[in-house]
Amino acid sequence: MNIKVGTDIIEVTRIQESIEKLGEKFLNRVFTANEITYCESKKATKYEHYAARFAGKEAVFKAISPMLKNKFSIDWTDVEILNDEQSRPYVTFYKEELKNVNIDLSLSHIKAYAVATAILIL
Repeated sequence: MNIKVGTDIIEVTRIQESIEKLGEKFLNRVFTANEITYCESKKATKYEHYAARFAGKEAVFKAISPMLKNKFSIDWTDVEILNDEQSRPYVTFYKEELKNVNIDLSLSHIKAYAVATAILIL
């Protein structure tokens, strides 16, 4: 069994400033339409949710990086982070090479910070 872990933390204001400055250009480069819909539905805390998904994607990239090794590239929107019926985050890959990869993901956020941990078992 081979375990890979990725962790990331980000300041919520960094994501908020990027969204306010670059708008849809930033949103569409980093997030899928489903992620945008989810985060926008959170109204007053939407930037915390965007930041958590950003940290989640960074954590996922770190966990899967040994698999990449210049074999293929991955874009931000090749990874989608949503929540199941119990509000537990899950990852969907839209890159064919990653379709069978399973990641366990944990997200957390407060007003100032968002953090994520991704675990991959090979």
